[in-house]
Amino acid sequence: MKIGFIGAGKVGFSLGKYFSEKGMELSGYYSRNPDSSQAAAEFTSSVKYSKVSELIRDSDAIFLTVPDSEIFHVYSKIKNMGINGKQLCHCSGAMTASDTFPDISEYSAHGASIHPLFPISSRYEAYKQMGAAFFCIEGDNAVVEIWTEILSALGNRTRRISPQNKKQYHAACAVSSNLVCGLISMSIMLLKNCGFSTDEALCALKPLAESNIRNIFSQGLPDALTGAVERCDIKTVKEHILCINSDDRQIYKSLSIKLTQLAEIKHPEIDYSEMYRILS
Repeated sequence: MKIGFIGAGKVGFSLGKYFSEKGMELSGYYSRNPDSSQAAAEFTSSVKYSKVSELIRDSDAIFLTVPDSEIFHVYSKIKNMGINGKQLCHCSGAMTASDTFPDISEYSAHGASIHPLFPISSRYEAYKQMGAAFFCIEGDNAVVEIWTEILSALGNRTRRISPQNKKQYHAACAVSSNLVCGLISMSIMLLKNCGFSTDEALCALKPLAESNIRNIFSQGLPDALTGAVERCDIKTVKEHILCINSDDRQIYKSLSIKLTQLAEIKHPEIDYSEMYRILS
């Protein structure tokens, strides 16, 4: 199988490099920005294409690694360029194959969404950790089976997801990834109110946050739970609520209710009714 990429951003760079490092064959890259496609081709030892039709001709599987809002528009432009027998794949966590390739069967082609649960923040570095990524796949049965086999052979865990669950699935990914950035930002602001600089706050929070994440994934929930909510320290939680600004206070309360639910599982002997009352 020869794999081509339309779009040469972080996802296209990273997936292409990961696949090529694992011995898979790339045709190359096409991008509206020729400098980006040139850089991606050099990075992956593949070919820069100046015409998208030629990339389609030379590829068996074509990844549309463009922003979500552009996937359908790109598909609309290329579907009459001889895609019969080809696999068209995108990497959106929120959109389904039918959202983006609604009439693909009319062109005798096959579509799928192949989403890595992985924060791709660097064009040149992210691929190095991609072997640990979990991939969720959705779309045409044949393509799903092919890519499940390919990714499993590369060492990645995979799961097929139904199109009906795609939005909820993506929300789950956002909570564990993007929203954590928001929580760290909230912690930094509170520490800056205590006189910390941003760098000092990050330095102080790093071992706390990293240790907590390790405990969650080694011990599981709710055993990893610690802190004032777990020990039903009403006084401390009240003080937290009072010192947090009104914009962030509801975030603290809502997440602390989730913690209280976990604490009840860990400590069924403790009455958390007063904790629920002050958080509500």
